[in-house]
Amino acid sequence: MIGDAFGNYRVVAQLGSGSTGVVFLAEHKRIARQVAIKVLAPELTRDQQVLQRFFTEARATSLIRHPGIVDVFDCDVDAAGRPYIVMEHLEGETLAERMRRAGRLHWSAASLIGRRVADALGAVHDKGIVHRDLKPENVFLVGNGRDPTAAVKVLDFGVAKLLAADAVARLTMRGTLLGTPEYMSPEQCAGAEVDHRADIYALGCILFQMLTGQPPFVTSSLRELVIAHRFRPAPSALAICSDLPGWLDDLLARMLAKEPERRPPSMREISKTLCQYKTQRWPRVGAKVPADEDGEHR
Repeated sequence: MIGDAFGNYRVVAQLGSGSTGVVFLAEHKRIARQVAIKVLAPELTRDQQVLQRFFTEARATSLIRHPGIVDVFDCDVDAAGRPYIVMEHLEGETLAERMRRAGRLHWSAASLIGRRVADALGAVHDKGIVHRDLKPENVFLVGNGRDPTAAVKVLDFGVAKLLAADAVARLTMRGTLLGTPEYMSPEQCAGAEVDHRADIYALGCILFQMLTGQPPFVTSSLRELVIAHRFRPAPSALAICSDLPGWLDDLLARMLAKEPERRPPSMREISKTLCQYKTQRWPRVGAKVPADEDGEHR
């Protein structure tokens, strides 16, 4: 597709691909602005549910105005019948890539990343949207990924649920398993209706993995993993990493509670709790000190 046009943008390179499509780097024909264009895989364009989910991502993302959410500029189907979404082009790496490269993170860096994800998802939830597929691959560290103060973006609202009473909110029927099993809440694993507290559980799984190097539950089969999320108590991160502060271990235990009502009530409460990383010294001599969004170092 190099050289192909999607609206006012011309494809210049391929950035990546997956089971649902390909992401390209493209440039505006007149003003040379670079964007990322996600093109749905041709074999999926005839599936109306998949097609609707594809445009649900564009709609859900465009409803949110927050620096922690990737901007969506346009979406359409071109003359050749190819559905596409035009979005902000980001340079850096995903949280999954960083953890593969660097291993587990010090708790202060993990808290900073978790706080910024919580801030972004707080804005998502304010719009009546549940992400439902939060995972390290969908958390992007802008820049070279090595700077602990780098901006964080939440990506991929492809299975997001809009809680408003419209047709899109009915995309996923009760009893359907959608999401990534390692980070799915017990209620998601049961195929039940979910709300914003499913994202709180998923963020708890991600925080646990940043701190310990693996998700809370590692099993040999999908069935065992679903059972673990639903019924097995989450392990203590402090028992694995003895350098964790008690308040962070307590927060994780609450986020990973089986019953949604026992989890923190909002991402804003989680963000506020994670701010306690600022009361501690940064772990390595010469490392950058965490900074707030306004750039002020603490």
